[in-house]
Amino acid sequence: MKNDRHPSGAPWRNFYGRFRGKTIRTSQQDYLENDLLPLSPGVISWEENPDRNPLDLNDVFPGKDVWLEIGFGGGEHLVHMAETYPDIGLIGCEPFINGVAMLLGKIRKANVDNLRVHPGDVRDLFDVLPDHSLSKVFLNYPDPWPKKRHHRRRFVTPEHLLPLHRVMKPEAELRVATDITDYVRQTLEQVPRAGFEWLAEGPADWRDPWSDWISTRYEQKALREGRTPHYLTFRRV
Repeated sequence: MKNDRHPSGAPWRNFYGRFRGKTIRTSQQDYLENDLLPLSPGVISWEENPDRNPLDLNDVFPGKDVWLEIGFGGGEHLVHMAETYPDIGLIGCEPFINGVAMLLGKIRKANVDNLRVHPGDVRDLFDVLPDHSLSKVFLNYPDPWPKKRHHRRRFVTPEHLLPLHRVMKPEAELRVATDITDYVRQTLEQVPRAGFEWLAEGPADWRDPWSDWISTRYEQKALREGRTPHYLTFRRV
């Protein structure tokens, strides 16, 4: 029988997507070498934390509510939130190292100190986040995986949503932004099944962005290509 564990003790988890793209610039390599480790929220990897000891978020962000952005792309939205809400602690999770490098450059320029970065799979982060520890979560323009046979790779599946529900506080807010109509459909099917309530009362609640929203490069590309953004707000119940 095939072993269902990695030698490190980690479960075998399929990862779909890219960890690295085009060559990283010298300045970005400097960010990765000098800025990334100090911005870690704690010990997350299975190799370094095989017992999956939970993170002490109060040590990372003393007395602050903690928000999470899953797949932050180039980091525009994450840094905007850190600047807009200096009394909030934010964690950004992104496995694509080029995006991580872009974020680190933005953090250095903005000089924000309430932001931490996990450059890896969000499922590993879920393993070590304490129950009911997040007050708000953002999922902005996730990879759409447009082919039907790939829909199980999307974030809005039980594999991701059930641990997400566990780490969010009761009444915490989940925001999902996407320009893919079928992703909207799957989100509205799967997210409520995982223990979330959709808060829309009228069309403006999914057509209009949130008051503190900043349009990202992914959204601008969607608009240029004629796709319509949707803004979905859920509450953890």
